[in-house]
Amino acid sequence: MGLSLYWKCQLIGWGVVSLLWLYIALDRDQFTVSHAMINYVLDVSICIGLTHAYRIIALHFKWYQMGIRPLLKKLIPSIFVLAVLFMQLMNLKTSAYIYLVNEVNVFVENILVWNPVLITGLRHMAIWVLAYHAYHFYMREVNTTKVNAQLTIKAKQTQLDNLSAQLNPHFLFNSLNSIKALVVENPTGARRAIDLLSDLLRTSLYDKEHLTISIAEEMALVNDYVELEKLRFEERLTINMNLDKSLDKVKIPPLSIQLLVENAIKHGVDKQIQGGTVDISVQKKEGYVVVQVKNPGVFLKGEDAGVGLKNLSERLLLQYDGLAKIEIETPSENVVLATLLIPIEK
Repeated sequence: MGLSLYWKCQLIGWGVVSLLWLYIALDRDQFTVSHAMINYVLDVSICIGLTHAYRIIALHFKWYQMGIRPLLKKLIPSIFVLAVLFMQLMNLKTSAYIYLVNEVNVFVENILVWNPVLITGLRHMAIWVLAYHAYHFYMREVNTTKVNAQLTIKAKQTQLDNLSAQLNPHFLFNSLNSIKALVVENPTGARRAIDLLSDLLRTSLYDKEHLTISIAEEMALVNDYVELEKLRFEERLTINMNLDKSLDKVKIPPLSIQLLVENAIKHGVDKQIQGGTVDISVQKKEGYVVVQVKNPGVFLKGEDAGVGLKNLSERLLLQYDGLAKIEIETPSENVVLATLLIPIEK
């Protein structure tokens, strides 16, 4: 197992810092190369030893979990203590070198003298301690962001599942009503309708691995639904489609186009004595998929849009953060136009 990031930073960081002291030992103090290298290793060891001891204490008392103000109350005295220990250990090292090389005992004298090494210790220990806690603050923010993102995704998934759970029964009940109308007067058509419904249910109820499906898959669902409804409406229902085939692989929320077609038939064609025509258009415009479904009928602003359209609006808001929308208008008398705008993901 390789070295952890912490130990790599310790060795590289203090190794680089101690190069200056190695240069001073060779140039100013005229150490031999071997003595200078020993001194270099001791310098690195002292710095790593002090800072690692601090890390052990900080982890034990969980200082990394503190806020900035309470942490500062711990850091200021800690940095001072580290600086004093740094000075004393450096003085002890120097005294030991003088004693071994020159046989002069200056241990007591050096320990009692507070020299500029203290300033060096304060500077280096302050930088290390602040960098250490800054890293922990950064990682804590990153982890918090990740956790919040995961919670948001789970919350959105839960909401989408709840909306789908409401939407699918709504679709199922409408389809069953269509089949019910065929059972007595057209048994063959009813059997075909049941086959179509089973295919629709397989797609709409059980294929939940993804939050989106391709437009080609959605249109296959629409075609099955239209065929089912034509068995009931017969010549009273006409469907015109204008589809841009280059959009077949573009992803959209499942049951989105189907829902518009379902509403056009249920609230439009079904209420017309002579029936009517539903025009379905799927085109591309300025980075959006533009789905338009036009049908005969009347739509009053403020009118209850029903659970299906409400759920679709909420799904669009959740999945596209307000970039997708659905609009219903009456461009002319006895004509209702539903427009669905969905951004094309790159």
